[in-house]
Amino acid sequence: MQRHFHEELDALKQTLLAMGGLVEDQIRRVMTALVERDSELDQEVIDRDAQVNAYDIEVDEKCVELLALHQPAAGDLRFITTAMKIVTDLERIGDQAVNIAQRALELNREPQLKPYIDLPRMAEKSQRMVKESLDAFVTRDTELARRVCAEDAEVDALKEQIFRELLTFMMEDARTIPRAIRLILISRFLERVADHATNIAEMVIYMVESKIVRHTLA
Repeated sequence: MQRHFHEELDALKQTLLAMGGLVEDQIRRVMTALVERDSELDQEVIDRDAQVNAYDIEVDEKCVELLALHQPAAGDLRFITTAMKIVTDLERIGDQAVNIAQRALELNREPQLKPYIDLPRMAEKSQRMVKESLDAFVTRDTELARRVCAEDAEVDALKEQIFRELLTFMMEDARTIPRAIRLILISRFLERVADHATNIAEMVIYMVESKIVRHTLA
């Protein structure tokens, strides 16, 4: 019975990793679509969100089943409750990819405002944070989790830099305002991806050390 339980825990972990890989790929694809002005790829990202949502339901149901049938204690209980929280953050990362795709579709109707340099850099950092937070979860690596939390400041700094640059565009020419606002929104969506990765990293620290670090990590 105990062996079966731990096999189910491992299956749960693999499903979470599959979902994590999917949302990472969603961010990668949507940024390619933005830079290349590929509306078909934007639509693919939007359509694939149904798969992210299906993973969300699958993981939630499996966690509830494990809690109800096995009444796990201590470490296993923290693992399952952490998984239930992580899946919510992964689902919301998927939502941010959809939000970016929707704004990119709107941007494609007009000439490109400027070359995209900082947005792809911001996306790359956010995407890496998602991967590292999940790696930390699998390996129970709290040092890596803390590094992920520290990396959030770099993403925030890029968002502020993008905002200042786009504000200059809007002040110099009011016709750029609709496009600039959409790009500012995309930077905010990417910032939220990083925030969700940070949430996952903080939950890994709780799972391993039984230490709540939300609102305390600088």
